[in-house]
Amino acid sequence: MDLTTTYMGLQLKNPLVPSASPLSRDLDNIKRLEDAGASAIVMYSLFEEQIEHEQRELDHFLAQGTESYQEAVSYFPEAEDYNLGPDEYLEHIRSAKDSTAIPIIGSLNGVSAGGWLEYAKKIEDAGADGLELNVYYIPTDTRFSAKEIENIYVEDLKRIKGAVSIPVAMKLSPYFTTMASMATKLDEAGADALVLFNRFYQPDFDLEQLEVVPTVNLSTPAENRLPLRWIAILYGHIKANMAATTGVHSAQDALKMLMAGADVAMLCSVLLEKGPQHLATVLADLQQWMEEKEYSSVTQMKGSMSQRSVAEPAAFERANYMKALNSWKVTI
Repeated sequence: MDLTTTYMGLQLKNPLVPSASPLSRDLDNIKRLEDAGASAIVMYSLFEEQIEHEQRELDHFLAQGTESYQEAVSYFPEAEDYNLGPDEYLEHIRSAKDSTAIPIIGSLNGVSAGGWLEYAKKIEDAGADGLELNVYYIPTDTRFSAKEIENIYVEDLKRIKGAVSIPVAMKLSPYFTTMASMATKLDEAGADALVLFNRFYQPDFDLEQLEVVPTVNLSTPAENRLPLRWIAILYGHIKANMAATTGVHSAQDALKMLMAGADVAMLCSVLLEKGPQHLATVLADLQQWMEEKEYSSVTQMKGSMSQRSVAEPAAFERANYMKALNSWKVTI
């Protein structure tokens, strides 16, 4: 049975890829994921705010005391005093590459490409096989138009693609006015892959302290319907590979994503809940299902349930909405 697939131009041994998460902060977990069958690993994200903080700190230390005597070398701080997260991130990528035999994909999270360019190059130099750009942007300014927001994504991608030679994926949210058009623009701008979809973590209220507090709720399998639909719609219309993320918890979830047209299925929440070793269970179940249904390869099933392949293409549009509502029966 041929489980291989291609993602971002990388040849992978199977379609299961752990997405960016705290698991990859620990080198032992990265090795455990590889042992469980991960075909590649997306590293946890380096945030734009971390990069800016390091640059501000370094500028402060370099500028401080510039009028002092040259002999006062002890005045300057030790390197570890301003060697913050970004450089540690690069070293972690090097360690992961030295310790594994699978592709390691770096991840940058932010908005402005200007702050990313230097570290995109450094991530490449550290040995990363690819780079995932996670443009986590909440457009709260009422003066910004949809076109201006879309241009942020496209221009960020173009700048990064012009700076590095490794493949680049764009991780998107589903909140565009015209998702199909946005995917096409990024495809034409050179994206090697699209990752569908990013989950925006919503704030909550603490009614005792009357504060706005952050919340992290892990995904459920029900949430995979959104990426499933859009991957099925986009399949065959763009050249970029597609990764399905959000709500992939089981082999059945992964199989659905592949049949919709995804090249890889990314897992996160279920691995945080059950540990890296659970990936081996998902992989074994996926292979067993393929054997039972007599599929000889992942390529054979890829896109077989996409909009262009099914008997009723309208099922991905308004027809599904109407049918779903009409099928509901009140039982109380």
